[in-house]
Amino acid sequence: MEPKKVIDSIEGKMGFTPEIMNMMGEMNPKLFEHYKECDDQIQEDGALSAKVKVLMSLAVMAAQRCEPCCESQLRSALNHGATKEEIMETMSVIFITSGAPGVAACRRALKLIEGTEGYGSGHGCMPGRKRQ
Repeated sequence: MEPKKVIDSIEGKMGFTPEIMNMMGEMNPKLFEHYKECDDQIQEDGALSAKVKVLMSLAVMAAQRCEPCCESQLRSALNHGATKEEIMETMSVIFITSGAPGVAACRRALKLIEGTEGYGSGHGCMPGRKRQ
């Protein structure tokens, strides 16, 4: 599948396109294809629902202390129907497994629940321009 179609597919599932997707599509289309195959497994229901897998991804990104990644995953969780209560339970898991630093990595992301977008420095995981 050509990179533009893959990016459009990601946009449709997540509701936005992380900037890193545009970069990967331009720089290494073959790697991008492999990424897309793996991403499909997270973004689609399987033995676990896509929503649960995205919330798991949020916890992993919090453990890695990647604030823009947390925002990207929380946005995806919301687009998959995650409720405030489910997100707060995930935050409890993050706190127990990653401590306060893991929770702090989600501070901008949590603004999405209140509807105040927390766009940051343009990190590659942040929503980016849609390819034309």
